Amino acid sequence: MDLPDCVNARDLGGTPLAGGATIRMRALLRSDNHDLLTEAGIAAVRELGVGRIIDLRHGWEAREFPSPFVDDEIYRNLPLLGVYPGFDPTAPDDYRPEVDHAPERVAAAFTAFAEAPPGPVLVHCHAGRDRAGIMTAIALAVAGASHEAIVADYTATEGAEAKTMQDLLDHFDSEHGGVPAYLANGGVSPHHLTAVRERLTGVPGQDS
Repeated sequence: MDLPDCVNARDLGGTPLAGGATIRMRALLRSDNHDLLTEAGIAAVRELGVGRIIDLRHGWEAREFPSPFVDDEIYRNLPLLGVYPGFDPTAPDDYRPEVDHAPERVAAAFTAFAEAPPGPVLVHCHAGRDRAGIMTAIALAVAGASHEAIVADYTATEGAEAKTMQDLLDHFDSEHGGVPAYLANGGVSPHHLTAVRERLTGVPGQDS
């Protein structure tokens, strides 16, 4: 997507699913933080008809680098992750301890996605790599994307290593029984899982 001056802005539409299906266009969008958007970029977001912006940054980040949409009804600041015991910001990327530490935060962001009004849902963090990568990976997994497809989207972001996302997806499977089970344990309802799946695929389904 062309959202001046955003980076890592893209539509997840076209991501392959099982059976030859794909994620719908303009259902799930991702980007970096919006405080550098030009007037043209702000107008471009509005022209997309975005139904909800989910800002996954910490509260202090949202205050220091405010979104131009902060006063809009579509905007939600829902910090995805907390600082877990033993957190080391200098360590190599590893999202597994983070998602284990903050299932209720992940569930809150996912629920906001599920309850979004019509229109694309745009998720972002600061750089558009880590927290946005986790959230989009979770949404794609719920929709039925393979690990390979999720990793391919993640590594389209500069600096993102395939192993980081593959380790996270394997962790969801081995330690939590899969992404839907992880979300359910965090408080996400079957109705919300179904709502996101339908939103991303366009295929009606029964509650999981």
